[in-house]
Amino acid sequence: MRLSARGLAVGVTLSLAIALPLGFNAARAATTTVDAAALSDQAQGKNWLAYGRNFYEQRYSPLTQINTESVKRLGLEWNMPLPKDRSLLGTPLVVDGVLYFSGSWSVTRAIEAKTGKLLWEFDPKSIEHAGDRLRVMWDSNRGLAYWKGTIVICTIDGRLIALDAKTGKQRWSTQTTDKSKPLYISGHPKVFRGLVLIGNGGTEFGASRGYVSAYHITTGKLAWRWFVVPGNPKDGFEDPSQEMAAKTWTGEWWKFGGGGNVWNGLTYDPEFNQILLGTGNGSPWNRKVRSPGGGDNLFLCSIVALDADTGKYKWHYQTNPGETWDYNSSMDIVLADLDLNGNGKKTKALMHAPKNGFFYVVDRSNGKLLKAEKIAKVTWATGIDMKTGRPIEVEGARYEDGEEVVWPGPLGAHNWHAMSYSPKTGLVYIPKSEQPAQFNDTKIKMVDWRSPYFATDTAVGMGLENDVPPGVSTSSLIAWDPIKQVKVWEQPTKEFWNPGTMVTAGDVVFQGGIDGSFSAYHAVSGEKLWSVNLGSGISAPPITYEVDGKQYVSLLVGFGGAGVSFVGGEALRQFGWAYGAQTRQLYTFALDGKTPLPKVGDPFIPKPIVPTDFKVDPALVAKGEPLYVSHCTMCHGAGAASGGYAPDLRASPMVVSLPAFKAVVQNGAKVQPFGMPQFKEISDSDLEALQHFVRSRAEIAVKNSESAAKKE
Repeated sequence: MRLSARGLAVGVTLSLAIALPLGFNAARAATTTVDAAALSDQAQGKNWLAYGRNFYEQRYSPLTQINTESVKRLGLEWNMPLPKDRSLLGTPLVVDGVLYFSGSWSVTRAIEAKTGKLLWEFDPKSIEHAGDRLRVMWDSNRGLAYWKGTIVICTIDGRLIALDAKTGKQRWSTQTTDKSKPLYISGHPKVFRGLVLIGNGGTEFGASRGYVSAYHITTGKLAWRWFVVPGNPKDGFEDPSQEMAAKTWTGEWWKFGGGGNVWNGLTYDPEFNQILLGTGNGSPWNRKVRSPGGGDNLFLCSIVALDADTGKYKWHYQTNPGETWDYNSSMDIVLADLDLNGNGKKTKALMHAPKNGFFYVVDRSNGKLLKAEKIAKVTWATGIDMKTGRPIEVEGARYEDGEEVVWPGPLGAHNWHAMSYSPKTGLVYIPKSEQPAQFNDTKIKMVDWRSPYFATDTAVGMGLENDVPPGVSTSSLIAWDPIKQVKVWEQPTKEFWNPGTMVTAGDVVFQGGIDGSFSAYHAVSGEKLWSVNLGSGISAPPITYEVDGKQYVSLLVGFGGAGVSFVGGEALRQFGWAYGAQTRQLYTFALDGKTPLPKVGDPFIPKPIVPTDFKVDPALVAKGEPLYVSHCTMCHGAGAASGGYAPDLRASPMVVSLPAFKAVVQNGAKVQPFGMPQFKEISDSDLEALQHFVRSRAEIAVKNSESAAKKE
């Protein structure tokens, strides 16, 4: 191990960057100007300049030193322990031998990409800025941006911050959201033409009207803003696209915000100077509530093209008109020139695999649908009508009678975990997931429903009061031919949280796994060529770069994301990535690397506590159940079974003691440094009800375990 955990823990809590001039002098002098030309260059492989490596979002590297023959020689070159981090979902950037990455609470670091030596660190103090927004946000983000010597980071509490890439000193900070609303940023910023673009999330936690904002990268001043859904028509419309969209809504949708938050899926298209947005689901999810008379509800669940300079609407393609299942289109949008007809004439296309289970190819000059086919089990639609571009929906799939089991569930057939595309093989490498959901709105008061405020309510039940058992879901890495619209090969992966991919000209596809594996596959055949177990669950995608003629592969390891926190359950708990059990790491591999793998902590599965002197009251359990779903599920997991993002409350001594429970929940004893939010409004009787619900789930878990042991 090159670096010690003790040495790297120093300074994590500082509010200003730590500049280490000697370390920076040891790094290679910067020679690359990261601008539109550099971000349009698909031939260079030395640097990884953007989330998807460049503007095209292909996550494809032209490097070939690590290839199908040599990959078996991969070994650990260096690792950086990250003892104060938790959820690591981001894509690092590499510019001229310096690697930049953002970790938990958007703490950002610059390190020597060749050795892992820390150069500087910046802590934006996200917990201090968050206030009540801690209730609706996690600690994670998916990355940062670089433009002409400026690093731009986004914070979970809604700020954009520009840093000097050499020193880590703050240049400016801009609040992009209303601090009084339950909005957060978990995505990555997108830079282009001297502007930086960002959206936000929050549709599940309150009335929310989605929008994206572009800021001048030199000053942080707002350049333009575009709203995804229309507001109250009586207030007028910001632009003609809002007036057009309002015709597709019914009722008084603006009281619920409408939704459409753009929390991921931002692509800049340099050839048409346009921004391509993947827009989110409705607020609330259930269309019966937000738009009771039906309607397509533009621009929910769509790909939208905007003029990059002005933010003016150009065109759109809606993947799910009148969406009601959380099938948002906030997944990555990949650009490529495709010979769709085999005649040598290439179309400037985009490729998109949203949650709904279909893979789309769209002409990015005008938004015309070119190809669409299922990549997973889909029961809500039989296909896509290629004349109209609309899905052919299955009768009853919208839970018209109040209840329906639908595939895929809200986690989607493909979530935010990035797919990659190799122009060499012509294949797209997609982390696919298959799981159902039982939508049920029979207990929802359609007329009297009101948006929550810093709590969870989607206006439809999905059984989040119950644990998610192993084996309900399956997942795999698939190689998809976007022209023939067929699967070429498939490799099974574990459960439902399936990390992103990266592919190289060496015909190697890299992907981490929630079981701790980091693997390399043959891009043509799908054969597994190399694998190592890193001892902790993985959520982030890998990158590759070159320094002094040597190719490296880097990966952040820290189990996290909505699937881990919101869903969790025994399905993820079984792997033993319990809260605080393993030290997070940044790993970097190279051919013939000799560094031993670090000891990060053994797998650990917390045992539920069932005190003999505690009697569960069924009436209090019934009262505590909806409180748990609305206030606790998003971090501690469905059915109180944590996937590892937060402590498993069934095994927590704190919940056994009502005074200790009160100190944390009502009085905020763990706001710092853990980010556990404070709930002052939860009454003593509500707290007791929550306690009884958690204790009941602990008893159920113990009984299930004893029953399974007897069967064995």
